[in-house]
Amino acid sequence: MADPAPPAATVVVANEQSAVEIHEAMVARLATEVLTALGVHGVSELSVVFVDAETIASLNARYRGRVGPTDVLSFAIDDVGDDASEHRPSTASGLPTLLGDVVICPEVARTNAPEHRGDRGHDGSVGDEVALLLIHGILHIRGWDHEADEDAERMEAEEAALLERYRALRGEVGAEVASER
Repeated sequence: MADPAPPAATVVVANEQSAVEIHEAMVARLATEVLTALGVHGVSELSVVFVDAETIASLNARYRGRVGPTDVLSFAIDDVGDDASEHRPSTASGLPTLLGDVVICPEVARTNAPEHRGDRGHDGSVGDEVALLLIHGILHIRGWDHEADEDAERMEAEEAALLERYRALRGEVGAEVASER
């Protein structure tokens, strides 16, 4: 008898803004797909929080020393170690490994979305932009970076591949992660 598939990560979604409609179940499903594609298995948890521009500007100033709102911030919690490609629970107690928090500002996403039309297959919609930001944030949680040009190229290629998974999921489910109100 084959071993059962390892449990998928738990994704907790909180929507604390009202500028853009967020489809929380679709956000959780996409985040789970991305984590699975990145090799995250076992008892683990990720939170995704949608906030307004004022809240993300405050977080941006506090944690990055930058003035003004940004589109996404990632806060990794448990160290993924040197090999982030395969993840198993790190505690013998069975408590979940806390991956971290992805904080997204849909207001900024809506403003930036048209600029990204055609980039990595982006259709220019707020839904595609929020999906891209979610993917980008999860990649940072998993240890990816884009400081060096070669790292940026590798990360953008992974984002493009994961956006394709989002499009397939969107077609299957018939829902976006976000839409205009």
